[in-house]
Amino acid sequence: MLKMSSEPAVPGKRTTLHGPTMGTRWSASIDADTTVNLTALRQGLAAAVEQVDEQMSPWKPDSDLMRLNQAPVDAWVDLPAEILEVLECALDVQHQSAGAFDPCVGALVDAWGFGAVRDVPDAQAIRDARQSTPLSVPGCLELDRPAGRARKSAALKIDLCGIAKGYAVDRMARVLQQHGVRHALVALDGELRAMGGQASGAPWAVALESPEAGRRAAHGVIELEDLSVATSGDYRRYIEVGDARLAHTMDARRCAPVNNAVASVTVLAPNCMRADAWATALLVAGPVEGLVMAQRVGIEVLFLLRRSEDLEEVGLGRFGISANRPNLVGDSNSTTPVL
Repeated sequence: MLKMSSEPAVPGKRTTLHGPTMGTRWSASIDADTTVNLTALRQGLAAAVEQVDEQMSPWKPDSDLMRLNQAPVDAWVDLPAEILEVLECALDVQHQSAGAFDPCVGALVDAWGFGAVRDVPDAQAIRDARQSTPLSVPGCLELDRPAGRARKSAALKIDLCGIAKGYAVDRMARVLQQHGVRHALVALDGELRAMGGQASGAPWAVALESPEAGRRAAHGVIELEDLSVATSGDYRRYIEVGDARLAHTMDARRCAPVNNAVASVTVLAPNCMRADAWATALLVAGPVEGLVMAQRVGIEVLFLLRRSEDLEEVGLGRFGISANRPNLVGDSNSTTPVL
């Protein structure tokens, strides 16, 4: 429990607040330009991420997500506005990505050993999940945001792990704004959001991690100002089947873990919720389909592809291979602040 006290920020001084959540840690690096009560701010940030976890965790049996998953088909379920906002975005990205992002993969996640049910693949559970997982979300999940409710028309098991952390970052940004903070870098695992630039006028520098299992090293640096970044990859949580590395991210179209040449995908977007969802979608889509998709939607993206012993960069926007890229240096599954 946080102990309340009057702990003001010092204008112009860099302050970093942090705490545990969702099996990882959140952090907020702040250049305070007003008098901010850091204790109250820290409590607000912790409460914001905790609310997201309480509502959207697939690991907590009493979360709002689990209530929806366990509800009978065709029964309306009252839900908080926050989870309905995330579900609406998830369904929108699912539609725009032609199913590459799919929030209804919970049964597959569990069957392959990445969820709360088991930690190794189960052949019978995989067969059952393949038979029960719908191939198309539209029509299977109906949202009624004005009434604050949702209902399923099929026995869906929803998983929001590909979008909820990004949303939690956006929630922290709202808290900072409410406390009058204008210069901050907010992070949760591999999702970050820059609020303005640094107080000095320089952009925030964010290291893009090299996609190497068991080793943390920077592949390059991205400079951010009023922008979010999210990275999805194959090297943090995975299983190995023969010579194949199968990431924990599910490809609902194949009813199996993603299995392609993509080591990591980094996406830039105005808010972190969309950056998070699109990083997942483009990891599943792969470099060929993913680049076409990203170009159509207007996404700045960097793919790091495994080519023998080397990594190949392919991207759009500031990551375009033919562009002058001063904001990406060095020779990407999380982004971490360089402070």
